[in-house]
Amino acid sequence: MLGGNEKTFSHLTCELVKAFLSSLQKEEGLNISGGKRGRITIHEVAAAAAVSISTASKALNDTGRMGSETRERVKRIAAEIGYRPNALARGLLSKRSFTIGLLTNDTYGRFTLPVMAGISDALVDHGVSVFLCAIEDDPALAQIHVDAMLDKQVDGIIATGKRLDRRLPVDLSNLHVPVVYAFTEGTQNSVTFRSDDEQGARLAVEWLVKIGRRRIAHITGPEDFFSVRERAGAYHEVAGHREPVLYGVWSESWGHEAVEQLWKRPGEKPDALFCGNDQIARGAVDALRERGVKVPQDVSVIGFDNWEIVAAQTRPPLTTVDMELKELGRQAGLTVLALAEGRPVEPGVRKLPCRLIVRQSCGSKASTE
Repeated sequence: MLGGNEKTFSHLTCELVKAFLSSLQKEEGLNISGGKRGRITIHEVAAAAAVSISTASKALNDTGRMGSETRERVKRIAAEIGYRPNALARGLLSKRSFTIGLLTNDTYGRFTLPVMAGISDALVDHGVSVFLCAIEDDPALAQIHVDAMLDKQVDGIIATGKRLDRRLPVDLSNLHVPVVYAFTEGTQNSVTFRSDDEQGARLAVEWLVKIGRRRIAHITGPEDFFSVRERAGAYHEVAGHREPVLYGVWSESWGHEAVEQLWKRPGEKPDALFCGNDQIARGAVDALRERGVKVPQDVSVIGFDNWEIVAAQTRPPLTTVDMELKELGRQAGLTVLALAEGRPVEPGVRKLPCRLIVRQSCGSKASTE
């Protein structure tokens, strides 16, 4: 009797499981094996491209030897029919997670967000995801996030920050995954990407000279910043030492105060201001307007950073130096990917050129140089 009950119970359980799976299939679009109903498989890609499954796999994973035309055709057909590789299976085969960790102490995001946009642009076509961890300046929090990244088996880490001459408050030098630094100080023998502040400053001051300005003053941030010293050096090389460098803080109020100082001095006033960031420049423009000094007719003004929310809202719109942070992020992303794939990369500091964005504060129609 007990045996009969066991058989009946087992049969009932089996039927219930089948019914449950069947309902899932109807309601959620799942088949009994657990995949999405209608999911395109590599078998269908191979059939559509008229190649073997092995060839299709090699083409989609950029492995094996085949003609570039065949590889591109398989990829194109796969995209057209909606094929998406199984990330788990791909990771198991390649022993990679296809994720990159981005570590930053720039919690405001002024520099990190464009860097991250460039990283994402570089990696999305390679099926690699990026996740961001903000550590502020807390060493304990930084270590927690690094440990979490390693637990998730990231393929690499990109470290970025809010200034070029400060390291993040965590040691990344002996990790078993590659680390690339972008807009922050790297460790010895690391790969580091940074904007070329000296070249960017030279672009700005040479432009002012080109449009006929001769008394060019420089209002900038704290002198202990490496980038500030680089920009001031380039300013002196182009403009000479006729006008002083005014060091202060990164704020509109300092730009306003610096103009007050310059205009209280006896003698000729500057006919151009090269400012260390866009906030300083905006404060300077406001101070000039209050004094009845016209921008750009009387004084041309150039900022630095191309922080569009500030530069575009300044009146008149602000000529400024773009540090090309998105491109910097793109290069960092491609480099950490190369390292994760085992390709050789020479260590060292890569300085990326800046770009001058010319707007009306220099007496020119809005354009990009």
